[in-house]
Amino acid sequence: MTTIAVTGHMDITEDSVPLVRRELDRALAAYEPSTLVGVSCIARGSDSLFADAVLAVGGRLVVVVPSRDYREAMVKPDHAETFDRLMDAADEVLVMPHATANREAYEAANSVLLERADRLVAVWNGQPPTGKGGGTADVVYGARAAGLPVDVVWPDGASRQA
Repeated sequence: MTTIAVTGHMDITEDSVPLVRRELDRALAAYEPSTLVGVSCIARGSDSLFADAVLAVGGRLVVVVPSRDYREAMVKPDHAETFDRLMDAADEVLVMPHATANREAYEAANSVLLERADRLVAVWNGQPPTGKGGGTADVVYGARAAGLPVDVVWPDGASRQA
């Protein structure tokens, strides 16, 4: 088995979605589908694009939900259908033991992603951490510090919403 976790920006622009998806498809094509496991928190943006790409190549999906109230508190109406579809498609769903979606819950979910992964795909513009904790750059830095290989996906033309 090859287990690949994802971290990435939630706020990629609509025009960036096909660019990022193409790069994710290309990155995952290198793996044998029957032995590929993708681990994602399936948040809007990069996490969901990665989860869809894993399923599209025939891999298995493991979803890590940061808190018991995550679906109700954090999933916006325009992402709910995608979130629910990916939850239904997952081979395994791990709900973190946090009542509310907060920084502590996100950091715990990110720790699980890194613990389970053989490598990390980061849909990341390369900018340093913001200091808030639990963001994409924080996960990348944590993975690198732990010696986990990191594949950065940020295709030419990709951008974040202003």
